[in-house]
Amino acid sequence: MGVIEIEGMKFYAYHGHFAAEQIVGNNFEAYVRIETNCSKAGLSDNLDDALNYQAVYETIQKEMQIKSALLENVAFRILDALYAQFPVIEKAKIKISKMNPPMGGEMERVSVTLER
Repeated sequence: MGVIEIEGMKFYAYHGHFAAEQIVGNNFEAYVRIETNCSKAGLSDNLDDALNYQAVYETIQKEMQIKSALLENVAFRILDALYAQFPVIEKAKIKISKMNPPMGGEMERVSVTLER
């Protein structure tokens, strides 16, 4: 078993409970951790035998562009899309962070992490 992590993905998107958030948008950051068998790719050195993490990124990017009221919904949809597109995934974890959330105080981010 191997682990593939894509860290520090940055997106501008329109997620949020408040109407203004879905109009103005905000900066978001994503992290994904995927467990999969890397043995074949490790031996062959062939992308066709590996989980293509460029395609993983593109899947996350596509889901990030769909408006949601809750980060939980974004994370859930991303996991659904990853498992649907990449059946070799054994386990996946996604963390979505909203930067500088409008919560009435100063904070760097608020995050939701889901895994299955």
